[in-house]
Amino acid sequence: VCVYVFIFIYLFSLAATADFSVLKSPQNQIFRAGNWPIPGERIPDVVSLSMGFSVEENLSWPGLGVGDIFQRPRATVLVSVTGVEKLPVGDNEISYPVENAVPYTIDGVVNSIHALFSEEMPVVLQLAPIEERVYMVGKANTVFEDLPVTLRQLRSRLEQDNSILSSLPASSLYRNDETDRLFLSELQALQDITTLLSRHKHLAKDNSPDIYCLELTGLEEMKKRYGEDSVKFKDASRLLSEALQKFADDMYSIYGGNAIVEVVAVETFETPLVRKSRSILESQAISNPGSPYNLAYEYNFNYAVVFNIILWIMIGLALAVIAVSYNLWNMDPGYDSIIYRMTNQKIRMD
Repeated sequence: VCVYVFIFIYLFSLAATADFSVLKSPQNQIFRAGNWPIPGERIPDVVSLSMGFSVEENLSWPGLGVGDIFQRPRATVLVSVTGVEKLPVGDNEISYPVENAVPYTIDGVVNSIHALFSEEMPVVLQLAPIEERVYMVGKANTVFEDLPVTLRQLRSRLEQDNSILSSLPASSLYRNDETDRLFLSELQALQDITTLLSRHKHLAKDNSPDIYCLELTGLEEMKKRYGEDSVKFKDASRLLSEALQKFADDMYSIYGGNAIVEVVAVETFETPLVRKSRSILESQAISNPGSPYNLAYEYNFNYAVVFNIILWIMIGLALAVIAVSYNLWNMDPGYDSIIYRMTNQKIRMD
């Protein structure tokens, strides 16, 4: 028994603890308050369903209600924070525990947006400031063309007079320390996003939904260097909480109260969040090369629809060919064909 208890405790300690919080949500979008755990791999599905898109696998999670199906949110902001299990960012937030916190991607949501709103060019921004990863599509290239995305640009941005350093309260963070500067650069990115977006408020009134995905790892770097009980880590956690609350309020205001702002806080992921470069129009191969048993690929929810369309079209074409062939076989050339009839009359006249 002691061995099983030890194994259970060991496996439990390996599991990453995380929290999914909803900071802002429109009135027509219902997030029910409760202690309902959400699987970490289904977080993109929650984002997709809250925006009004369908998912391949049904999600029976009571935390997300139906809401107003005729008025979906104009924007969804998903912020991932590593280094802390839960980040207190507001009194009105709705939080849910996350089970099996694994790295996730919102590429499926982005593909759905492009498939339905490709002509309207929605704003799509995925940004990881410290890792220098950025992905902008549609009108985001125009809105955020001046957004610092490299470490060199972020360092230069912090040196400007209107940077976030001039408005931060007194803390133990040192602007010349490399780890502190990396953390402060993420706060600067949050401020610059809302500043640049506020200059293009007309984009928040179009019919196409926008999506923002931000990955903040500066707090985790602070924890690794200074420790969880250090004064610097506590100051950084407080500053990040305040910055996220202000960021959520600004984004909610820019979109006229019709935006969802969500934060996923996790101690650490077992594998890093790496976004593979790929084309939006790239289709998945119809195969399963990773299967060691040479199994067929797994059918998605569109299979039945496509199968029925092809089946009934083929049946209809087959019936049409049979009907035409039958009528041609039983046709009387002297009575049914105008060619033979006119030829016969011409012969009689001659």
